[in-house]
Amino acid sequence: MTKHRMLRYAGRTLALAATALGTIAAAVPAAAEEQPTAGQIMADCASGEGKCTFNSPQLGEAYLGEPRQVSDLLYNCTDSAASQSMSWADTVGSSHSVGGSVTVGGGIEGIITASVTATYNYTWQSSHTETSSFTVNVQPGEVGWISRAQVMRRITGTWQTHYEDRKWGHYYWFVPDVVTGPAPNGTDGKHSAVVVKSRKMTAEEKKLCSTGSTADEVFTRAG
Repeated sequence: MTKHRMLRYAGRTLALAATALGTIAAAVPAAAEEQPTAGQIMADCASGEGKCTFNSPQLGEAYLGEPRQVSDLLYNCTDSAASQSMSWADTVGSSHSVGGSVTVGGGIEGIITASVTATYNYTWQSSHTETSSFTVNVQPGEVGWISRAQVMRRITGTWQTHYEDRKWGHYYWFVPDVVTGPAPNGTDGKHSAVVVKSRKMTAEEKKLCSTGSTADEVFTRAG
């Protein structure tokens, strides 16, 4: 084969490869009608219409997530400090940049789990729940509650979807993604934190203390 014929053959091969592969940016709607959105690709991954894999997962360093209220509120309407044992429960789920939350038991969860386990022998959790109790100390005229921050971790990777027949003009589509979810306590030296917080009552909350059956008592209500 002459050099000129070889170049023509290589050019045809590259053209065929280009028509079989498609890549879209994460969470960006397609500009042309024949191209899908990232959400449409992920829906096909979840339903099984597209044969999907989560390729080249990269584990990020663990970090402590934002604290959030996990208990009822404790109002101290008395003239002295009050203590009360309060139960709390916290469930932290996972999300990904191209499709919102990762549903427990859904098709996407299984694909991520298999990919990360195979690559790192790391047990990825799409959801984590903890419950316990804690003694809350609240000063007069203040409101107390229990707050918790969960150890989190990000995983970057690329979804590859394979269709038996061309869809949106291609057999394969690729979508970059970032998955964020709970990590085991102690990962990378980070530990979940449970703390008691308090603040002064608002004017409206003080009214609750001065009227009705709650006057001069300690009471709770859902936060």
